Amino acid sequence: MKQETIVLGGGCFWCLEAIYVRLQGVLAVHSGYAGGNTANPSYEEVSAWTTGHVEVIEVTFDAEVITCEQILEIFFAFHDPMTRDRQGNDVGTQYRSAIFFTTPEQKTTAEKVIANLEEQHIFAQPIVTEVRPLEMFYPAESYHERYFDRNPDQAYCQAIISPKISKLRAKYSGLLK
Repeated sequence: MKQETIVLGGGCFWCLEAIYVRLQGVLAVHSGYAGGNTANPSYEEVSAWTTGHVEVIEVTFDAEVITCEQILEIFFAFHDPMTRDRQGNDVGTQYRSAIFFTTPEQKTTAEKVIANLEEQHIFAQPIVTEVRPLEMFYPAESYHERYFDRNPDQAYCQAIISPKISKLRAKYSGLLK
């Protein structure tokens, strides 16, 4: 096994977590905060835009089963990397698109994936995703963990996350657990 960890911010962490927990080779997914300047922030502090943190997921994966490139391709397929501080109706600095790498190879892979997407004109506007080294990951409060799986009938889950899970099943069935 070749275990790696990468931290991704692409809007609400509930959405990304629900996708990554379903992928083969993903060993663990944790919701949390990164990229800001406040130690051990709370959800309320992050939501008040005072910490500089992004809602993120920490993805630990077996790179022999799923590559960092695949992890990132899925990341870009399930959020809008063209808008600063916004994902759909979710607005705020905590919703910005960000990749926090933990190795120099991940940085190179992220830059390559972004360059390929730009070259192919996959998106109508330039990608604004931050690519930065991970300084610190702070776990979110426990009630955020596996939110979709515990609350599938909640309105936000039905309206926003369920369609993403359907898209995941349709487009990436070969990568599912």
